[in-house]
Amino acid sequence: MSQRRLAKSYHPDYLACLAYGIGDGEEGVCLLLQMGAHRLLLDCGLTDVQTFAMEADPPADLVLCSHARGDRARGLLELHRSFPELPIYASEVTTKLLPLNWTDVPLEETKGFCQSLPWRSPLEVSPCLSIELYPAGHIPGAAAVAITYKTAKRQYKILYTGDFSLSNFQLVEGLSIDLLRGVAPDILIVEGSYGTIRHPHRRQQEKQLMERIYAAVMKGQNILLPLPSIGLGQEILKLLRSHHQFTGRDVDIWVDGDLARACDVYLELLPQFPASVQNFAKHQALFWDDRICPKMRRVPADKQLISPTSPYILAIDDKANWQEYLQDDKKEWLILIPDLPPNHPTHQFDLEEKNLTAPERLQIETYLLAEHSDGRNVTQLIHNLRPQRVVFVNGSPNYLGDLTNLEELHNRYQLHCPSVGKIVELPIGEKFLQPATPLPTHYEGEINEAGGYITVTMPDNLNNDPRWNNFADTGLIEARWQGEELVLRGLSQRELLSHSNDLRTFDDVDCCSSCQHYHSQKCWNQISPLYGFKVTPEGYCPVFEAAIES
Repeated sequence: MSQRRLAKSYHPDYLACLAYGIGDGEEGVCLLLQMGAHRLLLDCGLTDVQTFAMEADPPADLVLCSHARGDRARGLLELHRSFPELPIYASEVTTKLLPLNWTDVPLEETKGFCQSLPWRSPLEVSPCLSIELYPAGHIPGAAAVAITYKTAKRQYKILYTGDFSLSNFQLVEGLSIDLLRGVAPDILIVEGSYGTIRHPHRRQQEKQLMERIYAAVMKGQNILLPLPSIGLGQEILKLLRSHHQFTGRDVDIWVDGDLARACDVYLELLPQFPASVQNFAKHQALFWDDRICPKMRRVPADKQLISPTSPYILAIDDKANWQEYLQDDKKEWLILIPDLPPNHPTHQFDLEEKNLTAPERLQIETYLLAEHSDGRNVTQLIHNLRPQRVVFVNGSPNYLGDLTNLEELHNRYQLHCPSVGKIVELPIGEKFLQPATPLPTHYEGEINEAGGYITVTMPDNLNNDPRWNNFADTGLIEARWQGEELVLRGLSQRELLSHSNDLRTFDDVDCCSSCQHYHSQKCWNQISPLYGFKVTPEGYCPVFEAAIES
């Protein structure tokens, strides 16, 4: 059996996956999923599709495109040219965004070859195979694909997440775990772009970025933002248009290249966006606006920006020649580069290739505005769906290895990290005892200092945890430092009773428990060498003073 191609026919209950691309570096994601005699191609982010074109027959029965970014879609047009009859499916928004990958090709050649599917409406490919799309977050139109395959023996379910995010963004709502829970997949093919890394809350990331840009503008610096043409670029432009630090501020925002073209397509798709975005667009333009500050304009063809005395913000394609735009030789520039996953093709910007002049005027920094779920959300999704097998793709080998080495995962699921050109067989057992969903180990709260008190506020879902009753049994807690972390522990009834018995044991002895300065297990006698320290009840010091009986 060739390691580069799956056979056209197998036992009906044979399930396997062959990776043509796993999203590591320049190559994007391209997976061939085999279910019996059925073959589905999941994305085609390959830069070279000659592997397929040299064959007489199509590589699959159909192709599913999860979203319109190049790392998932760049090979689709060439694949269509080689096999015009091969069906290619995606969400409606993705089909409208796909032509942005081939702006040098006439539009009539890039439109219409991909068929659109509505959300949550199963398409019956054959009597035993159906597919259904769910919104995945990440960028507009991004889809998670649920695949149902039936044999005489049983029914199999596979979920392919594509790139996803559980967090709500400015222009797209996050993937809903509640919607997917009913899918109950046997196999989950999931991205692991950030490995086990944890990120701050999305709103905190946005706040930090806006504060940095605002501080630079107040300092008099121009801002250069090299951005992907689809997704992150529009997110930041919407943020600049709506964030309170920029609303009404006389700052010009200039946009150029494919990034500007993608903004035009976004405006055509406005009815497909969340209600909050549509409401915003009713009161002011989402992008192009010469009336309401901050004003947003396209960069002129000659790149000569007509800028006022105040600094301006310039958003361009991440692959553009920066030097074309850095013409203002008297201004200082802050160049902000997104902190992308290691597997992203533009993760490392080669500054030497940019041929930048006057580097003393340039300040280059990175920022985090993650478009993919972090490690915590990936494991959360897995634990909620509880599949038999998990296949990790779209991440650096080290990051994917970190995920497969997580004890909470490899003790409960069969984990796979496919290599390019290698077949991963995915047998599903007749009986599988679904592992119990592990209890959360982290809860995020807030700390407030008021006068002489410190209040720790935790989310109300904490008391739904079955461990809460034991923790809050007496309403008393003990806090102790563990390195740099403060650990809280509930005091039980047994500990309090034991402590009371200990005190009675030492009532007639000259020790700490019978000293008038002993309270809350600490010494409060300012002249004692033990002042402020936690002491044992049977302890003793030279300045002992017997408790005064009332």
